[in-house]
Amino acid sequence: MSVLFETSLGDIVIDLETELCPKTCENFLKLCKVYYYNLNAFFNVSKDFLAQVGDPTATGTGGESIWSLIASQGGKPAPRYFTPEFIPRLKHRQRGTVSMAVAPAVAEEHKGGCGSQFFITLGENIEYLDGKHAVFGHVVEGFETLDKLNDVFVDQDGRPLKDVRIRHVEILEDPFEDPPGLVVPESPPTRPPDNSTRIAEDEDPLETLPEEEAEEIRRKKAAQASALTLEMVGDLPFANVRPPENVLFVCKLNPVTRDEDLELIFSRFGTIISCQVIRDKKTGDSLQYAFIEFDKREDAEQAYFKMQNVLVDDRRIWVDFSQSVARLNTHWSNDVKMGPRRSGGRGKGGFGGRDDLEATRRYRGQSEDRGDDYGMVFDVPDGGKRHRRSRSRSPRRRNRSKERSKRSQSPRPRHRDDGGYRERRRSRSRERRSRERYDRRR
Repeated sequence: MSVLFETSLGDIVIDLETELCPKTCENFLKLCKVYYYNLNAFFNVSKDFLAQVGDPTATGTGGESIWSLIASQGGKPAPRYFTPEFIPRLKHRQRGTVSMAVAPAVAEEHKGGCGSQFFITLGENIEYLDGKHAVFGHVVEGFETLDKLNDVFVDQDGRPLKDVRIRHVEILEDPFEDPPGLVVPESPPTRPPDNSTRIAEDEDPLETLPEEEAEEIRRKKAAQASALTLEMVGDLPFANVRPPENVLFVCKLNPVTRDEDLELIFSRFGTIISCQVIRDKKTGDSLQYAFIEFDKREDAEQAYFKMQNVLVDDRRIWVDFSQSVARLNTHWSNDVKMGPRRSGGRGKGGFGGRDDLEATRRYRGQSEDRGDDYGMVFDVPDGGKRHRRSRSRSPRRRNRSKERSKRSQSPRPRHRDDGGYRERRRSRSRERRSRERYDRRR
C-alpha cells in the first residue's frame, strides 16, 4: 500500500505497514483522501535527523485525527488524538522511516496520542525515537528529494526559510473502507492553510532579471535616492516633485525680445498667468530664455505644438515644457503627510495642472486670518512694532484696574514750580511750627 507525495522539491513514495499498524495507516490514508495534507508546509527540519509535516497551522501544535475531523464537521465531540500503535520490530534504523508524531498528554483532560503530524527521518540509526513515536511506513522512492530536504536553509526554530510544501497527494492503493460521515471535497485546496510570510515555494530568491530591466530598476532607485538627497538639502520641495504641466520653456530668444512681446504672441492660445524673460541680476541683459505659465494645461500643449521653430524677432525659437521646479521650491508644496491645506472655501489650491499643490505659508501675513489666535514666531505686525501680550485678567481685577486708572486721572497740579503753590506750602509749614511751639510752652 503506497502513497505518492508531490512536494516542491520532488516526489516521495511511501510504503505503509497496513498489516502491522492498521489504525495508523487508516488515519493517514483517509486524511490524504480529504486533501488534509495538501499545501502543508514542512515546519520542522533538522539536518541528518528528521523533517516534520502534517500541521495545517505550521506551528507544531495543530492537527487532528480523521475521526476528530469528521466529528467536528458534524458538530459532535470526539477525542482529538487516537492511541498510537507501537510495534517493537519497527524501529528508526533506516533513513526515510515514516513515523506518526505522538503528542504528549496535557493534564487529564487532554490525553496524548497521534493526530495528523508525521515525520520522515533524514539519518540512520536514530534510536532516540524508538518507543516514543509510532513507525508506520518507509520511503521507497525519492531519496534525492530527501537529500534536497536535508540541505534546506532553516531559521533558529528549524523552519525552512523558503517554504517546502506538499503540493499534491496521490493514493496508489487504499484497502480500508471510508468511516461513516467522511465527506471528500470536490477539489483540492488552492491556498495554503497557514499564513506564511516566508519565501514562497515557487519563488526563486536568486532569480536575475534581464540586463535592461535590471538597469532600469537601478536607475529608478538612483533617481529616488538623488531626489531624496536634494529634498534633505532643500533644493527640492519634496522628493516626488514633478515639473508643472502648464509652463513652457522658450529659448533661443533675441536679446531685444521683452516680456510684453512674448505675452502678446502666446496669449492667442489662452490666458497667460505669467510671462518672464530671465535676465542677468547685475547687468539686466536678457539671457535669451523665458518661462510662460498658462492658466490651463491644454493651452500650453497647443502653444507647444504651434510655436515650435517659429520666427520671433528674427530668431527661430525653441519651445518645450519646463522641467524646472525652482518656483515650486519657494512658493508651492504638497506635503504628503499633512495633505493639502484648504482655505475653507476662500480659494482653491493648484499649480502646474496639479490640484494637490498649494502655496506654502511661512508668515501670518501670507495665510488666512486667525482672529485672536497667536501669530508665528517671526511675525512682526504693524510695521515692525512689537507689542507685549497682556495676561488675561479676571473681571474683578479688571474693575480694580479701571478704578485705579480713574483715580490716577484726577486733576493734580502738574507745575509744582509755580510761585503761589510754593507760598501756600510755606504758610502751612509756618502754622504747623507755631502750633508745636505753643504746645511746648503750655
